[in-house]
Amino acid sequence: MKFRGRVWIFGDNVDTDVIYPARYMNIHDPKQMAAHCMEDADPDFMKKIRPGDVIVAGENFGCGSSREHAPIAIREAGLSCIVARSFARIFYRNAFNMGLPIFESAELRDRVAEGDEIEVDGVAGTIRILGGEGEILSIQPIPPFMQELLRDGGLMKHLAKKRSAGEGGT
Repeated sequence: MKFRGRVWIFGDNVDTDVIYPARYMNIHDPKQMAAHCMEDADPDFMKKIRPGDVIVAGENFGCGSSREHAPIAIREAGLSCIVARSFARIFYRNAFNMGLPIFESAELRDRVAEGDEIEVDGVAGTIRILGGEGEILSIQPIPPFMQELLRDGGLMKHLAKKRSAGEGGT
């Protein structure tokens, strides 16, 4: 699982209301949800990003309300993954359940600037900063079961796949 894209930097304590504003909670179509991704942090965010880009943030990314809309909006916006110093516990779980890869790195945010390009290898457990000296940072690899969840598009799609293969219960 490799992800390569430009970096978009955010600070500490980015809450789910900033990631996906509560005023849009009545929208349930994932593509429409994506249009509002990070809107309150940067109204032009969706105009600037390209598919595969990466959010790099500080501590406690995804704090606040426990809503699945936030990781869905990020995933549907075309961002490949998030690398933060730390994640709010419920956001961490929701991200994997919704099929959004996330990684923790205490070092990355201080080593990159917005617009830099990075490559994240979730299996090998590395982040390579492209350009310059090509610095490589270590991260925790994604465990095999979590890789399977991500490959299948999240927990519900994973369970549906298992059921259709006759592996799951009712």
